[in-house]
Amino acid sequence: MNLPKEYKDYLLRHWKQEDVEVLVRGLEAPPTVSIRLNPNRLPPSAEPTGADGRVPWCPEGIYLKERPAFTADPLLHAGAYYVQEASSMFLAHVLRQLLFQDSPSIERLFEPSAGCKFQVENALDLCAAPGGKSTLLRSLLPDGCLLVANEPIRNRAQVLAENLAKWGHPNILVTQAKAAEIANFIKQKGTAFDLILTDVPCSGEGMFRKEPEAVRQWSPAFVAECAALQRSIVQDIWPALRPGGYLIYSTCTFNPEEDEQNVEWIAHELGATVLPVPTDPTWNIRGDLRTTTSPVPCYHFLPGLVRGEGFFLALLQKDDSSKTHQKLIKNSKNALSIGSFSTTHQKLIKNSSKATKNAHSIETFSTLPTNLLDEPGVPQVELSLPDAVRYLQRESLVLPSETPRGHVQVCFLGQRLGLMNNLGSRANNLYPKEWRIRSGHIEAATLFPTE
Repeated sequence: MNLPKEYKDYLLRHWKQEDVEVLVRGLEAPPTVSIRLNPNRLPPSAEPTGADGRVPWCPEGIYLKERPAFTADPLLHAGAYYVQEASSMFLAHVLRQLLFQDSPSIERLFEPSAGCKFQVENALDLCAAPGGKSTLLRSLLPDGCLLVANEPIRNRAQVLAENLAKWGHPNILVTQAKAAEIANFIKQKGTAFDLILTDVPCSGEGMFRKEPEAVRQWSPAFVAECAALQRSIVQDIWPALRPGGYLIYSTCTFNPEEDEQNVEWIAHELGATVLPVPTDPTWNIRGDLRTTTSPVPCYHFLPGLVRGEGFFLALLQKDDSSKTHQKLIKNSKNALSIGSFSTTHQKLIKNSSKATKNAHSIETFSTLPTNLLDEPGVPQVELSLPDAVRYLQRESLVLPSETPRGHVQVCFLGQRLGLMNNLGSRANNLYPKEWRIRSGHIEAATLFPTE
């Protein structure tokens, strides 16, 4: 890999030489491929074709020996699994440390409501697109918890809404807003979030192996620009976190300006305690990599040491005495709900079978529908693998003669794909046009064949 000319020298000003060499060697190795199961759709024992072991810090995560043609698999479109980078799945381990009273067994890992010690009623994924961490959050948070998944950039928000609709859960609200707009809305409602994930935009050093553009755009000036943006985002959303609540700060980069230094800034300037997270030494996760300061609890994933891409995470708890939020403390018991964002959102839920491009304005931001694949009470019809792909290409189908007329939900291997309107002689395809498989030449395949 042709790293930026200044990059190694930049890291050597902050890291030990042996750590820099480990990273440089790791960046020369090929990237890994991994998926994460949806525990509401597949059993914990499910093993895909080409499986190559479980992700140590996230048992739902599975490494694959090679990258298949994911687009050709109806189960991906059904939300049975998500293609996610393994290092970022560390979020699952952090959540389990917060949520569970003890270390759960492999079976209980797929039962997020069992033994809950941190009572979280509402959570926010602030920079959520394309949805990997939001789907992970939704799988582990208690069913009654409201998850707000937000993405300020419109086209990315559309992708986020699509992925969360496929993952499937009623207690999700997808919004398109800036951090300050959300904080202002929360302040007006006199409540706050229990948990906020800020996977902030970064310089992308951790994606050098997968994204050549990240290598081309890197410079010390770009790092400084990203670090300032990250502080601004966290500062804007900070009023929306209740005193005593948790903020998870993460990036896909390595440098201390965007990582350790920003975590220290949040703790000192906004009022928070940086918390340690117990880990297994065999996972080879590194802590604070700087050589010149007192270390802070944090977690670095370095290619070459872990089987995954670059990732950084720190867990912070907001101080109860934070002066910025005294006005919220009195009313912090008021739980958020989908309805609390706007009574008009309930109308949105009923009418959101129209095109996903129709975002609905609420206050100063928008919500996007996530129920376009579901209609309670309609009959279900099982499709073959070729017909399932044809459905996802948004073709019309002829369903079995015994299929009831009207709206039906079509499935593949028991997993719902979406809706059709069965007219008898043919069935009109109601799959969202924006989500269709655009390629007309695709060889249908699935990672989880029944035979």
